[in-house]
Amino acid sequence: MFSNFDFDVIRRSLGYLFLDGMTFTLTLTALSAVGGLVFGTLLALMRLSGFKLLGRIAGIYVDLMRSLPLVLVIFWFYFLVPYIGQWLTGAARPIRVGAFASSLITFVLFEAAYFSEIMRAGIQSISKGQPAAAYALGLTYRQTMSYVVLPQAFRNMLPVLLTQTIVLFQDTSLVYVLSIPDFLGAASKVAQRDGRLVEMYLFAAAVYFAISSLASYGVRRLQARIAIVR
Repeated sequence: MFSNFDFDVIRRSLGYLFLDGMTFTLTLTALSAVGGLVFGTLLALMRLSGFKLLGRIAGIYVDLMRSLPLVLVIFWFYFLVPYIGQWLTGAARPIRVGAFASSLITFVLFEAAYFSEIMRAGIQSISKGQPAAAYALGLTYRQTMSYVVLPQAFRNMLPVLLTQTIVLFQDTSLVYVLSIPDFLGAASKVAQRDGRLVEMYLFAAAVYFAISSLASYGVRRLQARIAIVR
């Protein structure tokens, strides 16, 4: 079956695939995870706040993002936002948004909806007696959330947050539709250049599988460790 495979094309392309493609993929994953977590936490706090309007706005945003295909959001942002920016600013031409900035902002906005639900569950898992005790000690709402509730919620939800980050790592391959040289995009360019689609796509799938499997194993170990500490 593998007699006609040219494994040498993989060897020759390792530098480009990992130094350029995988570096881009991991950078986009890390920045999107951090940005999505921060924005998602704000959305979770809005939904749990006593202000119904804020909760309603956050709820609509989360429901909207979770009901749209990610690839559609990527296309919308990349192709429509420049014209929306032109309309808002009155510029003569569409506002140029780079491919990296476009994909990063898209993933932050999209993943925030999922991180929001995770953090909301984590906040609600904290006993109501702890915020009450913090208020009794004179802490403000902001101090209570910063020093009492959010650290515990983050710790409780850490395995789930990391699992969502693994999903995000896999989803970053969708930037391929914008011709961005992420790992999959780099593999596709090599495949088309050398006419070795089967080899390169199989190799890309194996790399994604290996990284995701190792990361999932690490998350399971972390989850077991957290359970023991509890």
